[in-house]
Amino acid sequence: MIRSVIAAIVLAVSIAPPAQASAGEVYVALGDSAASGPLVPDQVVPDLGCWRSNRNYAHLTAQAIGAAAFRDVTCSGADTRDMYNAQGTDLGSVPPQLNALSQDTTLVTVQIGANDIGLTGFIEDCLNLLPPPVGDACNDDYTENGQDAWRVKTDALRPKLTALVADIRTRSPQARIFVVGYGTYAPPNGCYPRVPIIKQDANYIRATLQYFNRALAEQAAAAGVAFIDLQTPSTGHDPCTSAGTRWIEPYVPASPATPFHPNARGMRGFADAVIAAVSGA
Repeated sequence: MIRSVIAAIVLAVSIAPPAQASAGEVYVALGDSAASGPLVPDQVVPDLGCWRSNRNYAHLTAQAIGAAAFRDVTCSGADTRDMYNAQGTDLGSVPPQLNALSQDTTLVTVQIGANDIGLTGFIEDCLNLLPPPVGDACNDDYTENGQDAWRVKTDALRPKLTALVADIRTRSPQARIFVVGYGTYAPPNGCYPRVPIIKQDANYIRATLQYFNRALAEQAAAAGVAFIDLQTPSTGHDPCTSAGTRWIEPYVPASPATPFHPNARGMRGFADAVIAAVSGA
């Protein structure tokens, strides 16, 4: 498995077009709430139901590279279906995200898939105010027919990701495409009771997200595009760390952000990783 992951990442780098930002970049950002930045100030008025921040990593990246045109259609709750179909939000419907692409698009970031497999609900399910033997661990609730349900869902997502990249390339043949991974949501063994997820569940969440990020990297490689790792730079900035250090908020946020989503500091850290990748640094 380790060899295959390394090979996938190397393949993504070797096949993808050179990651060089240029003057006059036409940048489109696609994705879900991990990209949109729900509750991070300031929330933009258009498509308010998407809970999109003007300080999410896409906005910060567009500013840093001096993009000539920028279209951010990231939207909370989005999954791969919403790339192709109108998405309903609490405040109305928004167009399919792929509609933002055009023949002159030169740069695309896409962070999607967590809602396809239900990762947010998974973390919510593992909230445990009382440790065993009173409270019940969640990690043993997700075995179906002898298989880990989250890995089965992740593997079922793989062809959808490959097809999505192909469809982005068809609509925007000039674009450099970057699949963006997800951050670190739990350190080894967790930090119960500060974040009320018991040790075995924290390790299960961690392993599940690592498998999911590996799948994204592997599918990016298979599609011939680059992958941006957010898990590594966010290590040490997970919800267990102090309010002044963490990039991702816990169940009870101390900074404006949705629980288990990036805060403004996290968006700045993720933007640094994205900027470095698209600029070829």
